[in-house]
This record gives sequence, structure tokens and C-alpha cells, in this order.
Amino acid sequence: MSTIIMAQCWPMGGMSPAQKAVLISLADQANDDGVCWPGIKTIAKRTCLSERAVQEAIAWLQTVGLVFRDYRLNTSTSYTIMPGKYNPAAAPKKRARAAGANGAPPADGAPGADGASGGADGAPGDANGAPRPVQMAHLGGADGAPKSSMNRKGNRKGTPNEPSPTAAQSGCDGAGAGQSDEETALQAACKHTWAAYCNAYQARYGVAPVRNAAVNANVKSLVKRLGHEEAPLVAAWYVTGVNEAFVVKNSHGVGVLVNQAESYRTQWARGQAVTGTAAQAADKTAASFDAIEEAKRRMREKNGGSDV
Repeated sequence: MSTIIMAQCWPMGGMSPAQKAVLISLADQANDDGVCWPGIKTIAKRTCLSERAVQEAIAWLQTVGLVFRDYRLNTSTSYTIMPGKYNPAAAPKKRARAAGANGAPPADGAPGADGASGGADGAPGDANGAPRPVQMAHLGGADGAPKSSMNRKGNRKGTPNEPSPTAAQSGCDGAGAGQSDEETALQAACKHTWAAYCNAYQARYGVAPVRNAAVNANVKSLVKRLGHEEAPLVAAWYVTGVNEAFVVKNSHGVGVLVNQAESYRTQWARGQAVTGTAAQAADKTAASFDAIEEAKRRMREKNGGSDV
């Protein structure tokens, strides 16, 4: 969740309760850039609205400039919230219902006095002759407005239904859809782990580490393997305390840390990093011990099994 985006969206007025609920739901799942990837079903579940009501609210938010919807083939649709571009004046106007020739409203499905089926301006109405709701006015009709290429579920024709985002998509700091308390705690731990790693990395290398979907997935894996409390501590210690040639050559990449997470956790708990020299010394000690044990075994066999 981005507190920056939420703080900008809460005071906004000039919209219906449904439109405000959808906007806040999107803002609650957005990162600091205002971007999120929730599915329509997820938004509907979070706001207690129908899927159609969610689609209408999103269409309205698009019309007034609050939301930019990016349709991506074979992947989830992303939404970008832009509070600074909110223009209530761009909202579609409500349509008046056409009257019959005698001044009475037309019967269900009957044309009005001007022969138009639906609104007085000739725009098509619903199946029962009622005018199209204001949230759907921008979808076009007989008034010359362009028709949308969206299908009945709100996706562009030829694109799949929008899936709910996975944890990896929302990253370690992006709120996921329909979160449980456990998922929220995991995201907080991921955020703290990344902050600890990033601060240590900048202190050592003078630049910020690269962050992408693969890095987010690695951070999440690290938290799951080491726990919410220890993962941030091990991540920071890894950058500052591990000086193995291979690790330094790879600029203390998160992937190396995740591959040997348990080993580095043990070294962190002992307060001592295992260097290449220390590892070689340990190998020599183990080899010497094995040689001594082998010599003892042969001596026992030579003496008929008795200890020397």
C-alpha cells in the first residue's frame, strides 16, 4: 500500500460511493508510483460491489482522468492512479429519459416521441428502455461517441480475463489482492528485508541495488526460509560481513544469498563469516581427522580388533 497515493485519494469528492470505493481499493493496492494489478473479481470482493458495478466505476475513473488502464496481452491488466489529473468536469452527463408523444414516458422497450429507443438524445438505453447509466455513457451509442472494444467482462476483445496478481507481481512492497493477515505480515517482512539489504548495499557500493521481479521473488523466498525477524538481519549482515571472492565478484547479489540462505544464517548467528581461507582450513582439518581415524581402524584390524 502506498500512503502517498492513499493520502491524495481520500479527500477527493464529486463521485459516487461505488466510484470512491473502487478508487480507494486500487490505491490500497498501489505502489508509490500508483501502479497495481488487481483483477475485477478481486476488486468486487474487496468493495462488496458486483463485477459490473466495478467495471462501470473504473470506466468513470478513466473518463475523469483518475485512472489509466493498461491492457496487456496474455497478462494482467495494470492500473495507474493519477490524482493530479482528476478532472470532475470531464464526467459524462446524465441522460434524461425520453417522453412519449403525449408527454408520458414510453412503455418498456417502446420508442420515444422522436422515434429513438431509449434516451431523448437518441442514445440507446437498457433492455427495458431506460437510459444507459452515467458510468456507461462513454461506451458509445447512437450519439456518435465511439464504441469501446471491451467485452462484457470489461477486457478488450481477444485478451484473457484479468487474473488476480500473484505475490511476485505485487513485489515485496506492493499490496496484494484479498490479503489475509498472514500475507500482510509477509509483505511487511519483505519490505523490511529489502530496506535492510538496500541500505547496507548503498553503504558498501555507493549505488542502489537493482530491483526487478526476480529480485522481489528472491527476497520473498529469503523471508519464507529464514523467518520474518531474522531475514532483514541476515540480509544486512550478508552485504557488510561476507567477503568471499565469489560473493564480492557478484556484488553481493540477492540470488547468491538465497541460494545459501541457511548457511549464511548460521554464520550470522555465530557472528563469524566463513572466508575462503577458513573453509580451506576446515577442509584440511576434516581430512586430517579422517586420516587419523583410518589409521586407527587399520591398527585395530591388525591387532585383532583390540584398541591400541
